[in-house]
Amino acid sequence: MSVCLLCDQTLESSIGWQDLIGIKKTINLCNDCSKQFERADIIEEGETIDKITSLYTYNEAMREFLHQYKFLQDIALAHVFAHDLKSVLIEKEVIIVPIPMHPAKKIERTFAHVDELLKAANIPFIHLLEKVSTEVMGEKSKEERLAMKPLFKIKPGIELNNQHYILIDDIYTTGTTLNQAAALLKEAGAKKVEAVTLIRAETMNQ
Repeated sequence: MSVCLLCDQTLESSIGWQDLIGIKKTINLCNDCSKQFERADIIEEGETIDKITSLYTYNEAMREFLHQYKFLQDIALAHVFAHDLKSVLIEKEVIIVPIPMHPAKKIERTFAHVDELLKAANIPFIHLLEKVSTEVMGEKSKEERLAMKPLFKIKPGIELNNQHYILIDDIYTTGTTLNQAAALLKEAGAKKVEAVTLIRAETMNQ
């Protein structure tokens, strides 16, 4: 018997033909918790990033989810949105690249939250980037973001080829993080760079 990952309420379950052939969606949330999250399904095209897809809006339920997952280190919550991420990352012939954490931040958090989202969804990925700054984009004005030093560098010994890459991050706020990462990949030889984020949040400092 399974329980909701957020409120521990018992989840109803039944075995059907979808279970037998392995295509049934795994239910991790009760109906009450699930309906508190608001789908965004925003798809945008850009210059540096060819396409950005964001699945959910940043509301109170999502704020609580992020706090419990990232700051209270409840790693089991990586499974909450696994099906949603997998549904938009089933395209073949792409290389999945998570936005990395700064090493000091990873030690503080104890796990890489974007990596764990992908692992929960059984999505293969490769780290091509290293984070070289601990600065937080949402706390900066547009002018401050434009004056910033680079956030990333290509990992030593990595050579990119003329392929399709998809960057993965948990939340899109200003776009600075993803745009810097995409620009670096294209400069290194990427043919096409897209991005997928779990959440889309507006910022007051646009």
